[in-house]
Formats: sequence, structure tokens, C-alpha cells
Amino acid sequence: MPLVRIYHPSSNDPLYPSALSQGVHRALIDAFGIPADDYFQVVTSLQAGTELIGPEAFMGIAHSDDLVIIQITCAKGRTVEQKKVLYEAIVENVSNDPGVPRNDVIINLVETKRENWSFGNGQAPFA
Repeated sequence: MPLVRIYHPSSNDPLYPSALSQGVHRALIDAFGIPADDYFQVVTSLQAGTELIGPEAFMGIAHSDDLVIIQITCAKGRTVEQKKVLYEAIVENVSNDPGVPRNDVIINLVETKRENWSFGNGQAPFA
């Protein structure tokens, strides 16, 4: 039940947002074992440098105008190892297609209690 937000620089490639989305989703399926139809994402294109802003380097890692920020909100319960596998899988997938440099992929995982989710009809199935 992850909710994924992907912020990426504007691109002339109309397939770029979809490739990012699919790469993150495949990683979630592989690393967290989510069902294929558990696909809730907001993909936002922003102008690099004015709307999508990051440092030239942070923690010894250089960044460029190709910076992609991925925030995943999900239920608590994954191990540190599962999270590391997820981060690596995301970077591997989006560096292959659409070609985001590995150093330009920022990932933030936000964990919530299961009762904080509703998937429609005002119902809280896990509360």
C-alpha cells in the first residue's frame, strides 16, 4: 500500500515520467513484495533549478540538474535490509530506464501505522 511521489526535472521525452514510475513500482514489487495492482503514484515534472532544487553535492555525493526525488509513504514493518534492497533496486531500475544518473536519485521512505490508510469509501480497512 505504498503511496509514491516522484519529482523529476522536465523532459522532452514523453516516456520519461512513465519509465520512472514503472521502475519504482517494479522495485517495490521485488523488494517489498507488494501486489502488482498496488500502484498509487503522483509523478510531477518540475523545472530544474527553480522548482526542483538540490545541492551540488551532499554527503560526498555530487548532484546535477537531473536530480530525481522519490518519496515513498508506506506502512511500518519492513526491515532495514528490505529498505536497502529497495533503494538499490530503484536506483538500478531508473538508471537503466530512463537513464537517471545513480548519484541523482534521492529516496525518502516515510512509514505510517496501517490505520492511517483509506483506499476509498471512507473506510479504514486496517483500523
